[in-house]
Amino acid sequence: MKEKGFEEMLDELEEIVQTLEKEDLNLDESITKFEQGMKIAKDCNKKIEEAEKKITILLNENEDLKEENFSVDG
Repeated sequence: MKEKGFEEMLDELEEIVQTLEKEDLNLDESITKFEQGMKIAKDCNKKIEEAEKKITILLNENEDLKEENFSVDG
């Protein structure tokens, strides 16, 4: 089974949020959707951490470049 990409996981998370906001779910359904969303958010965070580590490794491999903190403010 192919691992989901970051963008695909974000789309799925957005769907869950919209479902929780719009649909009239009972408590059990809401909790299930919330749990799914939390798992996806955790997986997204893991992918971001992995990407940051790769960037750090690439920067460390090239002595001409220096590592700088970056933000995703937007």
